[in-house]
Amino acid sequence: MTVPSDIAIAQKATLQSITLIAEKLGLSTVNIEPYGHYKAKINPDDVFAMPAKAKHSKLILVTAINPTPAGEGKTTVTIGLADALNRIHKQKNSGEKTVVAIREPSIGPVFGVKGGAAGGGYAQVLPMEDINLHFTGDFHAIGAANNLLAALIDNHIYQGNMLNIDPKQVFWRRAVDMNDRQLRNIISGIGKTTDGVMREDGFDITVASEVMAIFCLATDLSDLKQRLGNILVAFSKDKQPIYAKDLNAHGAMAVLLKEAIKPNLVQTIEGTPAIVHGGPFANIAHGCNSVIATRVAMHLADYTLTEAGFGADLGAQKFCDIKCRLSGLTPDAAVIVATIRALKYNGGVAKDELTIENLPALEKGLPNLMKHIENMQEVYGLPVVVAINHFISDTDAEVELVRQACMEKGVEVALTQVWEKGGAGGEDLANTLLKLFDDSDKNNSAQDKGSQNNSSQPSQFRLAYDSDDSIADKIRTVAQRIYGAEDIDISSAAQAKIRRLEALNLDKMPICIAKTQYSLSDDAKLLGRPTGFTIHVRDISISSGAGFIVVICGPIMKMPGLPKRPSAEYIDLDHNGNITGLF
Repeated sequence: MTVPSDIAIAQKATLQSITLIAEKLGLSTVNIEPYGHYKAKINPDDVFAMPAKAKHSKLILVTAINPTPAGEGKTTVTIGLADALNRIHKQKNSGEKTVVAIREPSIGPVFGVKGGAAGGGYAQVLPMEDINLHFTGDFHAIGAANNLLAALIDNHIYQGNMLNIDPKQVFWRRAVDMNDRQLRNIISGIGKTTDGVMREDGFDITVASEVMAIFCLATDLSDLKQRLGNILVAFSKDKQPIYAKDLNAHGAMAVLLKEAIKPNLVQTIEGTPAIVHGGPFANIAHGCNSVIATRVAMHLADYTLTEAGFGADLGAQKFCDIKCRLSGLTPDAAVIVATIRALKYNGGVAKDELTIENLPALEKGLPNLMKHIENMQEVYGLPVVVAINHFISDTDAEVELVRQACMEKGVEVALTQVWEKGGAGGEDLANTLLKLFDDSDKNNSAQDKGSQNNSSQPSQFRLAYDSDDSIADKIRTVAQRIYGAEDIDISSAAQAKIRRLEALNLDKMPICIAKTQYSLSDDAKLLGRPTGFTIHVRDISISSGAGFIVVICGPIMKMPGLPKRPSAEYIDLDHNGNITGLF
């Protein structure tokens, strides 16, 4: 039996007009700006002017174990769970609504190796090709704003350098939304005198840029403009900080982002409204969709499903300690996605043997899942449900082993088959999640009356560290509490940069640790739940506009490279203009 590809499933789906999708959220044609028939921008000012729901909108974070070549399907489960919740709302005639709020894919991984981020199978957001490619042009606008600032810096130096910028102390790098290792480190300004000032330069991928982080953390246009102005771009020759606002760059940058900052409305295969906006990487940046999009979704729906990139040690940690800290958002529960195959991989099974039942290897890989559960429950105080993204090769004995291990942690487990069945394959997970909320509400009520209840505890959300802690202490806290490290080792170069940030009073921001996604450590080869390891801090930089300190650990790069056989070699266009080979 031939299994249809994601793109084949997406191309056969029947899409609803974007105006009908908007109507499901109570939005009229004056509240949206259509981009063709199936995409639209939402005006957030119109949404926030609408009366808020009487009942608190539940915010559900979907995260996962550390990713493996076997794949976990976190975005697919997020979309399928949203469809499942809406199926249940309809069955109960409750009038409640669920919206999915996720990130936009970067075309770098699409043409590289990872693929897009529009879900898969019968749990996708549509139009899949548009979302995975240029979409509504948000990333192009972000790249243009980033590179406008770079051009203004170099032009200022060339035109007389009134700010006395030290060309050897320019931190701002250019950006392109493509995996291109050749651009990591370059020399710019070579040629004639009129071609600029020669200096060391480089590119980051757009999704790892500070402008992307600012875009996703800003609360409105005014906040966006202020954050852009606060970008630290360089030091002067007399060691004074130079900000984007010193170059009068932030106004023009905000102009380029004026339309992009409006969230994008699309739909799932089953017609669930989906808000897809922003896309920072989680191994390098903070890995969450925009604050504006999340707030819009929560204002319009009773349940908001969002996801954070890679494992809970990266995306979920940054969702809590950066996005929630800076925005005031409070999650109500976490769903941790795992696959039997990925757990066996963490237990030492080779990729080509993952479909064979192997209970000892599965048991050996389970501690990785247990660590992510502990992080969400014990560090962040969130109720947890584990979603097993089910594959046909999974055996009953393997599923039961995972279920028993989770039950010992007091965590419910639900099988999902959303890739194959769409929302119908996610109803078990949806009902488990709803029961968790029902039990939490009962427990809240019992506590209000002074009685005890053994039902699930409601969210007691808290952060992992205090922003006033020293930079080193914040790094150590995340390394030890979230990763399970023994200690940290900060290079002398990074220590010098920490001292400089302390002198500038820029050390009280949260930290954004950039490290490999494949391990709890900074060594991609240390699978499962390693112990006794050290986190090696190679470099420190400041994203003062975004409001966090970037901590570079291990060999992680802010510009990925292409693999030996990139996906781009298999992507094509037929004579009718239909895209093939995308997935």
